[in-house]
Amino acid sequence: MLRYTFHILLILAGGLITWMAYEEMIGLYTLSVLMFMGVNIIMSTSLNLVNGYMGEFSCGHAGFMCVGAYVSSILGVLLFAKDKVFGAPLLDPSLAIYAFPFIVLAGGVAAALAGLLVAIPSYKTRGDYLAIITIAANYIIISVIENLGVIGGSRGFMGMKRVINAMEDVAYLPWMPIWVFLFTVFSVWLLRRYLSSTFGKGVSAICQDEVAAEIMSVNTNKIKTISFMVSSGVAGIAGGLFAYVIGYVNPGSFNILKSTEALVMVYLGGMGSLSGSILSAVLFTLLLEALRPLQIIKWVVIPLLLIILMQFRPEGIMGNKELGDMFPWLKRFYKFK
Repeated sequence: MLRYTFHILLILAGGLITWMAYEEMIGLYTLSVLMFMGVNIIMSTSLNLVNGYMGEFSCGHAGFMCVGAYVSSILGVLLFAKDKVFGAPLLDPSLAIYAFPFIVLAGGVAAALAGLLVAIPSYKTRGDYLAIITIAANYIIISVIENLGVIGGSRGFMGMKRVINAMEDVAYLPWMPIWVFLFTVFSVWLLRRYLSSTFGKGVSAICQDEVAAEIMSVNTNKIKTISFMVSSGVAGIAGGLFAYVIGYVNPGSFNILKSTEALVMVYLGGMGSLSGSILSAVLFTLLLEALRPLQIIKWVVIPLLLIILMQFRPEGIMGNKELGDMFPWLKRFYKFK
């Protein structure tokens, strides 16, 4: 029974947040912060798969988030919302409530396919060279979208709020907090299951010594490809949720600064720790909101804090450990590792 205590607490937490949002006991601002927290958790854990567990150095993760955001947004508006560009919806808007998870997953699949832009060149590159490739991929994706006038180009794309309104017309519930919570849990579960699988052991082997892993018959190219695609796909899910939370998507929102945010969260939490990525995403989101009055100065304070962290605890908050390793009594409730 204790094994399922964590799952029960998770369900209760999600239900409590949904009920408080429905009763308007949580303000719109607080609800927005909680949703951004979930998006950041998905983004941080997805990048940790490549940079932490596999030992690569990807610096353009926001590009895949951008792909997921645009594909999910365009697909949702095209199918379930009246738009001046696409015209009448192709399907009954009342079906949006059932199709929304598939719309977000479609963005994740598109982002995973875009991840091949990084996976294939990564076969023979590591370190700084791979970082350059991922940054280039980030800029390529943004530049292509900026020159697609049919979806707004550099002006951005909107209309996602009409899809959310269509869901609320069927059942008046705080749908976006619900979807963000469910996809956050799903993404962390997916990454954890992947890392504990046979492929996950291969990811760790590549991180330790790629040459030795090849000698031991580990198909490093296959594992790299799948890992990059899984990481990119989960980032695409984060992008789709981000677009619907905001109700507007712009290619400028996914520039190198957004990729830097993901890097900060990964290194703050600890390389090779899902628990660390979750903790750092929560802390980073709260820190961004606390420093919001400083406006642009916050991007002086945040890197300064990262420098201090690298000086005194370069392995991050959790290092490569999980919560169950640092607090063994938690293993009675849930197996973290």
